[in-house]
Amino acid sequence: MTSKRPPGLIADPADRLRSSSDAAPPPPRPKPAGPTKNPRPPRKKSGAGKKGGWGKKVLMWGATLAVWAVIAIAGVMAYYAHDLPDIDQVTAPTRRPSIQFVAQDGQVFAAFGDLYGESLDLAEISPTIPQAVLATEDRRFFSHFGVDLFGIARAIVTNVRAGHLVQGGSTITQQLAKNLFLKPDRTLKRKVQELLMALWLERRFSKQQLLTLYLNRVYLGSGAFGVDAAAKRYFDVSARNAGLYQSAVIAGLLKAPSRYSPLNNPEASHKRAVEVLGNMVEAGYIEQRTADMAALSGAAQAVKRSAPTGRYFADWALSRLDDISELAGRDVVVRTTLDLTLQRKVESQLQTMLNGPGAKANAGQGAVVVMQPDGAIRALTGGKDYDDSQFNRATQGLRQPGSAFKPFVYLAAMEQGLAPQDVYDDAPIKLGKWSPGNYNGRFEGQVTLRHAFAHSTNTVAVRLIEDLGPARVVATAHKLGITSPLGKDASLALGTSETSLLELTQAYAPFANGGYGITAYGIESVTTPDGRVLWSRQGSGVGKVMSDQALASMHDMMSAVLTEGTGKAARLDRPAAGKTGTTQDYRDAWFMGFTADYVAGVWLGNDDQRHEMKKVTGGGLPAQLWKSVMLAAHQGIPAHPLPTPDLSPATMADTEGTAGGVIIGGGGGGDPVRAIGNAIDDLLGSIFGR
Repeated sequence: MTSKRPPGLIADPADRLRSSSDAAPPPPRPKPAGPTKNPRPPRKKSGAGKKGGWGKKVLMWGATLAVWAVIAIAGVMAYYAHDLPDIDQVTAPTRRPSIQFVAQDGQVFAAFGDLYGESLDLAEISPTIPQAVLATEDRRFFSHFGVDLFGIARAIVTNVRAGHLVQGGSTITQQLAKNLFLKPDRTLKRKVQELLMALWLERRFSKQQLLTLYLNRVYLGSGAFGVDAAAKRYFDVSARNAGLYQSAVIAGLLKAPSRYSPLNNPEASHKRAVEVLGNMVEAGYIEQRTADMAALSGAAQAVKRSAPTGRYFADWALSRLDDISELAGRDVVVRTTLDLTLQRKVESQLQTMLNGPGAKANAGQGAVVVMQPDGAIRALTGGKDYDDSQFNRATQGLRQPGSAFKPFVYLAAMEQGLAPQDVYDDAPIKLGKWSPGNYNGRFEGQVTLRHAFAHSTNTVAVRLIEDLGPARVVATAHKLGITSPLGKDASLALGTSETSLLELTQAYAPFANGGYGITAYGIESVTTPDGRVLWSRQGSGVGKVMSDQALASMHDMMSAVLTEGTGKAARLDRPAAGKTGTTQDYRDAWFMGFTADYVAGVWLGNDDQRHEMKKVTGGGLPAQLWKSVMLAAHQGIPAHPLPTPDLSPATMADTEGTAGGVIIGGGGGGDPVRAIGNAIDDLLGSIFGR
């Protein structure tokens, strides 16, 4: 079949396809015959060459800049990529050990460290959780390559319109890279590394794997990492069973875990959950009616955990764990002595006192300790409001106890043979330039020690310590549980050496348990989360620290404080004893006391000691607060007599017969032989300790 050429087209031999082997070039076309004239070059349109030249230059410079920009970006990425973390560590992140504190009734009232729940597969997690997270954080998660360019553009437009940062463009993959591998620094290096790690993660893992990792590892506040830990911490349910509203609360935490925590701010948490429900409607996961019903029923699904309580106690108990080497690096459950019901009442009563009568009297702070006679702490609060101040005034605050220290002076006297019926002189006394007086400004003359103790007569206490020697009183106080340094001069009798409320309460416990020294404790055992015991409390205290005779005498005098002395406001419906304490210029006010079942101490004052209270004494507001605390502690407990030793008449007669020959007449001399012996004993004690 022959092809027809289109009319008017003649084939030129030079147009033939030649192979690369044809060496001869095509013959030149013949020149036209006749003379030729130099043709005039065609005129260029005005400006055409200039415009074309600039266009080429712009194109050339643009291409050059683009090449250098690519090189620069590649260089920056290479520079920041050289110290990227090892992606193989994605399944083994480091974390702080989790420590949970459990009260007597088994409730967890405080937790420290990082808490991880079960590592659940995506199919095991309640489907509303990933739906809420995707609708709120990254709706294009399954379609982007680790970086959402549309999301970034949308965030830029939103932020420009708002005039400030209201929306971010990070994807779940980028957040996962940041949370698992990088520091939260707002630097160019971190953003570049975040981008590189996100691209790397997308290449190494499937979308389902990345979402599973994110849900199991993301931080959701209160030390909870992962949705299962958050569901258990906030709602006491597994992430398997989380409802729609609970899922919305958990997803809402991602924006700001502390601000939207249902523990810290229930109202803000609810508003944020409603926003998340709206996002789920927009994303097509649920209908508007379903979202509205979930928002309305949300109040019923609010946090089931009790309001935070016992946080001062938890801080103190946490510091005790440092001495237990077996616990290093472990997740543990600490079983404590705390009575949560009593603790809540104590915290409430302290706040009521400080917000009411305390505020009128310029008493800005307070602390309370309640323990059993064996040293088990049942309630402890170290201030008015933990959120405002974490300083623990019960354990860390060192203040002068005032007359609340006098029991140690009188106990030392009773151990030396004195008795409550012995008489001392309440009269002016001068030691060098110091002339201590009584609170009421009066002197009663000859009074019994029982009367002087009950009415907190300062002059008698000073005469006693002068006769006994300060070293003997210091030894007695240390033996009962005071561990703070104590001065060795006569002013010690009036409580001028500082101590803590917990120390002082601990030192009062022997009066309530039959005369045995104890060490206050708050931890009974420590176990692993699955119940294996790592440590349990052992020990029986320090043994007998006072004689039965001295204890009986102290019970007599300390009971008189409540029945006829300065502590009448603290009287209970059962046998009780105690002592008031007030320091100079009303800076501190105390009431310390006990029954057969509980020992309790109360302190009121101000952190800034320059701010004096308005004539608040230990027998006033502290005694009233002590009474309300002890009534709460004894609710449902029958009245028991104090553990006063049952002394035979013969023993009492013998003791009373020798008492008058030891120190009689208010420091008027006494038995010279015994006085010399006491002086030698004091000297040896000051040299070698007691």
